[in-house]
Amino acid sequence: METTASGTSFSNQKFTIPAVSDVEQQQASMELEPTDDFNYSKRSQWLRAAVLGANDGLVSTASLMMGVGAVKQDIKAMILTGFAGLVAGACSMAIGEFVSVYSQLDIELAQMKRDNQQDENRETSDEEEEKGKEGEKESLPNPLQASAASALAFSVGAMVPLLAASFIKDYKVRVGAVIGAASLALLVFGWLGAVLGKAPTVRSAVRVLVGGWLAMAITFGLTKLIGSSGL
Repeated sequence: METTASGTSFSNQKFTIPAVSDVEQQQASMELEPTDDFNYSKRSQWLRAAVLGANDGLVSTASLMMGVGAVKQDIKAMILTGFAGLVAGACSMAIGEFVSVYSQLDIELAQMKRDNQQDENRETSDEEEEKGKEGEKESLPNPLQASAASALAFSVGAMVPLLAASFIKDYKVRVGAVIGAASLALLVFGWLGAVLGKAPTVRSAVRVLVGGWLAMAITFGLTKLIGSSGL
């Protein structure tokens, strides 16, 4: 009897203790292991606005400076043109983003109103209803935030060619500095957007770089053509 009791208690100890430790180990491993369930498509809206604003500021300002440099080699003309492009582009991006996001906000608010009217006919608890309303409010777009982010991103991109050309008096060196700085920034913007969105980095960086080169080359060529024709 004692042997059976002691044997039983010993076998129970062997059975139960590892079971508890296994559960604890599984919980600890689940807490320590990183989860890859993040949906990177949630970043698409603000990532699109930031990358588009920075690329637009960089390419448009560099193209303007290259276009003016095609007919006027004066550093003052290039810098003033780039600065005017920075201010005008930042204001344009801010206003455009504000109007666009505000229109989206109006649409989502109207849809929320229709959904609330439909939910009045359903039996839902007050707690579930409050949680649903809070989640919907948090997901609404912010026009002012989008406007400021777009203008800031444009300004950051536009500052790259401006700073590259500000202290170089020689025309050929100045043009080369603008092209080099713009090319490096285009690669960085393309790579950064791909990394944040978990997309192929090399393909994205090359695509952004080639697009910027085409914009600068077309602007330079057409301005040179028009300027040489005496119009």
